[in-house]
Amino acid sequence: MVTKAVKVRRPGEGRKFGVAAKSLAELLPKACALLQLPSSKARLCLYEDGTEVTETYFRKIPDNSELILLAPGEDWQGYVSEIQRFLDAFSSQTDGIVRAAQGLLSGEEAPKRRKLLADLIHNLSQNIEAESREDDEKWFQGELLTFLDLFLGIYVNGRLCFRAKGRLLVSEALILVPPSLLGVESRFKTKSGYMRYSCESRIRSYMKEVGAYASSLPPSVHAKFRQIAKAMLEKLKSERYNGFYFDRRAEKKACLCTPEGWFSCQGPFDTKDCPCRHSINPYGNKESRILFSTWNLDHVIEKKRTILPTLAEALADRRDVDWEYFYRLLFTVSNLKLVHIACHKKTNHNLSCDKRKIFRKSKPFCRVQKRPSPAAKTPQI
Repeated sequence: MVTKAVKVRRPGEGRKFGVAAKSLAELLPKACALLQLPSSKARLCLYEDGTEVTETYFRKIPDNSELILLAPGEDWQGYVSEIQRFLDAFSSQTDGIVRAAQGLLSGEEAPKRRKLLADLIHNLSQNIEAESREDDEKWFQGELLTFLDLFLGIYVNGRLCFRAKGRLLVSEALILVPPSLLGVESRFKTKSGYMRYSCESRIRSYMKEVGAYASSLPPSVHAKFRQIAKAMLEKLKSERYNGFYFDRRAEKKACLCTPEGWFSCQGPFDTKDCPCRHSINPYGNKESRILFSTWNLDHVIEKKRTILPTLAEALADRRDVDWEYFYRLLFTVSNLKLVHIACHKKTNHNLSCDKRKIFRKSKPFCRVQKRPSPAAKTPQI
């Protein structure tokens, strides 16, 4: 029999021992002696996938294979077990792992490894629990905030501004700078308050599109459309523009995130869920907050291609249009999906409104037949 060299270690331990043996019967007691484990009922399995090593399988494994020595009752699922061990360490030793990763990153040259280390540092360097501006000032800052504070002095509604002769001048040339890069306005004192506002802003933009659509309609339905748009606006105001979708302090049933602030992509319009399992916590750090602005509240039944044209067409009918059905399609999660930018398909959805819900159901009219009163009986002759 040929002598085979392998590496053995215990689960959860990094130190490995080289062992040479001609058979499993020879290898097992040697490994137990090195790792100080009783040999009774001990087992060896492959590190990669957890396959248990038998005498026959031992002859097939290549030299320098890495094996895990298991005591009775222990289990090893290969890389899955290793990843689980890492995840457990992340939750309990975050600061130490971040420092170690930063040390590795400083001397790493390989682009792929640099990316993995940078992502690890980014995901672990989050101050998720903090809520107020005082507790996490960095979260509220933007990429251009320091420059603005020191040189320009002020920004208003995402526009760069200059002070000249006591007057505030808005720079039209830089009007397209995303507000997310300019930091969070000082009026927002909490993360949840700003996240609620960011959701309200998205819903407000949808309402503006509804109002603008009226200008393209013929006079015959223009007034009716304006009336319905006004009713929708009043309902949105009463619901505070559904800003609770992004507010982690809101009720669990209403909010799209966990109480900690984690959002999960709901997948493209034509799938049940996200195939890539995208997730993000914009409450964690500034970078995540900015990246979350690229996520979309996507209409499953499309707004411009389907919902608004269907509403306009229905108004030409004499029947009573159920505007609240269209309201739900335009502004609520009954037709909105939160999706990562990679899951946002901009192709034609080819979906239509439910014809059974476009009009209000009218109550059936029943004709009541009057019975002749006793006084109205025909007199007998």
